[in-house]
Amino acid sequence: MNESSNVRATSDPHSGENRLALRRVGIDTWRENVVYLNRDCDVYRAEGFQALSKVEVRANGRRILATLNVVDDDSIVACSELGVSEDAFAQLGVEDGHLVAISQAEPPESMSALFRKIDGERLGQEEFHAIVRDIAGHRYSKIELTAFVVACNRGELDREEVYFLTEAMVDSGRRLDWHEPLVVDKHCIGGIPGNRTSMLVLPIVAAHGLLCPKTSSRAITSPAGTADTMEVLAHVELPFDKLADIVRDHRGCLAWGGTADLSPADDVLISVERPLSIDSPGQMVASILSKKIAAGSTHLVLDMPIGPTAKVRSMPEAQRLRRLFEYVAHRMHLSLDVVITDGRQPIGNGIGPVLEARDVMRVLENDPRAPIDLRQKALRLAGRMIEADPDVRGGDGFAIARDILDSGRALARMQAIVAAQGSQGFDHNQPRLGALTFDIVATQGGTVTGIDNFQIARIARLAGAPKVKAAGVELFRKLGDTVAAGEPLYRVYAEFPADLAFAQQSANRASGYSVGDAGALPHVFVEF
Repeated sequence: MNESSNVRATSDPHSGENRLALRRVGIDTWRENVVYLNRDCDVYRAEGFQALSKVEVRANGRRILATLNVVDDDSIVACSELGVSEDAFAQLGVEDGHLVAISQAEPPESMSALFRKIDGERLGQEEFHAIVRDIAGHRYSKIELTAFVVACNRGELDREEVYFLTEAMVDSGRRLDWHEPLVVDKHCIGGIPGNRTSMLVLPIVAAHGLLCPKTSSRAITSPAGTADTMEVLAHVELPFDKLADIVRDHRGCLAWGGTADLSPADDVLISVERPLSIDSPGQMVASILSKKIAAGSTHLVLDMPIGPTAKVRSMPEAQRLRRLFEYVAHRMHLSLDVVITDGRQPIGNGIGPVLEARDVMRVLENDPRAPIDLRQKALRLAGRMIEADPDVRGGDGFAIARDILDSGRALARMQAIVAAQGSQGFDHNQPRLGALTFDIVATQGGTVTGIDNFQIARIARLAGAPKVKAAGVELFRKLGDTVAAGEPLYRVYAEFPADLAFAQQSANRASGYSVGDAGALPHVFVEF
């Protein structure tokens, strides 16, 4: 037992505060501060605490708000202790055993605005700012956060409200200033497995000379995020000061954005949105644009894939979402270029961190085995980004990007960034993939007429990706390819028998592939 459990709760006669010894419980509560009190603790009884109520914890000049859980087991938290989750422990910044004070938390000031939004009312600028301040300050419980997210989804935000929400989310955290007039970035609205174009666009535009500090997220519901795949090549969790030095030296970086404190309210909201599979247009726009503006971007190229199993299913839907993005970006003084792309199927041949890293390196090395669709899409997006350069004529970007890639300059820039961030020694010619495999074969001959993005991503996740970097799915056939009965459509890699079994059960129920007549191929909605 933690030796601090032998210490009784103390009281400060000057402040009137009851103090308990901090105990790091070691529970990941995912973007929520949670603390734990023993039911027999004197402080618990004296203060009249209730389970799931909000409390305030103070230590060494720091103050956090947290949700209270009550325990009955002394081995978890003794009567003289206050247990804290991993998030809460990191924010307090003190050691185990340090004396901390706990008290009832004041209700969030924005609670009346929250109730108005739950009732379906339209909120103004100050009300959104008040709500977002309380969200970033962890003053809302998960139940209250869920109520806000659902209310915004049920009664769709108008464009002014989306602007107010975006502005408030930017103001809730740090805002970077790179002291340059042109700072570019690229983002995809998501939903397409294997879409690792950022890892190609970044070295191309950085080699051209544009500043592109790429801070990316880890996967939450997908088989790999950009940060997960880049981590196969180099370290991505770096102090912000080091990242800033890398950006200055190499005109770009590819790192995890969790250390930069950019739009922290967005991270809290995502922790509720993703489990509920809520991704309303207004919340999507606010989430994406707030992160990019807070990161100091002046120009953003936005990849919006359309397809039967993409987030956006039709051109009218894409145009409505584009107009919303453009309205908010204009109000926030961000130059935005929305590019509508083919979202009918996964991009590249690999899905999962190692397989996607192999695809990226093959494209950078101009390897004949490189997936053509990944190369072409990356060049198209990089070209649009390069055209933000006032010295480049409109329409010339693609050719410039292609020359940078073909000449090896993009590869050299990526190698320099990898070395600066700390190389992991990845050999894409002999990548270590999951030792356990199975193939899914075509049950009939014909043309591949459909690939379900969601199901293929699900199979890759069940196989262990992204946590198991060597797990994933390798595609052998894409849309329009012919296949004979019994020929493999894709191979699944896993490290653990249980993961392999889960993935195989899912793939056997629904392979994610449709094979039939070539006339059944879905229409392509792409802007060139």
